[in-house]
Amino acid sequence: MAVLGARSTGKTELANALAARLLQRGVVAALVADPARRSPTQQELAEAAFEQTNRIAAAARRGVVIADSTALMLAVDAEMRFGDTSLYEHALAAHRSHAVTLLMALDLPQADGSTPAELAEAERTDALLRAALARAGSPFAVIHGRGPERLASAWNAINARAEDAGVSSSSGRTASGERAWFWPCDKCSDPACEHRLFRDLIARRP
Repeated sequence: MAVLGARSTGKTELANALAARLLQRGVVAALVADPARRSPTQQELAEAAFEQTNRIAAAARRGVVIADSTALMLAVDAEMRFGDTSLYEHALAAHRSHAVTLLMALDLPQADGSTPAELAEAERTDALLRAALARAGSPFAVIHGRGPERLASAWNAINARAEDAGVSSSSGRTASGERAWFWPCDKCSDPACEHRLFRDLIARRP
């Protein structure tokens, strides 16, 4: 699962909350942190992009991955800082392995009084991410709200992605006859639901 977004949009907070919730419910989950990149050079961004892809691949062998940024975020950063679009090919190919992509909305920077320059940067980052995901043909859900609202929105988006991927049929059962799970809110207490959801989503990754 990939969590993407501009600075100050709550991306890291949500990634941590998702990983914590899954671990609490007995789902083997690994959080891959956003790589630090203060004033990086072009070469450092390229190296970080490939390293992030490798870290995500390694974590995926251990369980469900919650990636706080993928190489795609670094590709966008390279374009914004240096006008360098060379990282997109690798980033988009790697990104297609994610069953779910959550894109943070810009409601937090707008509500928290970001400066016009910060808002402009966030808007450009958001536009570049959306354009790249569209080129890759990768579906994504935009996540709004604060704190628990944002976590609940993410759960609903994950459930919707499961339905879109064909986890359930209109009868509420999977192809094997097993009853499918529909997550109505963030208060579900059945850990088997998450196990089934993420197993099925991962099995359907391109």
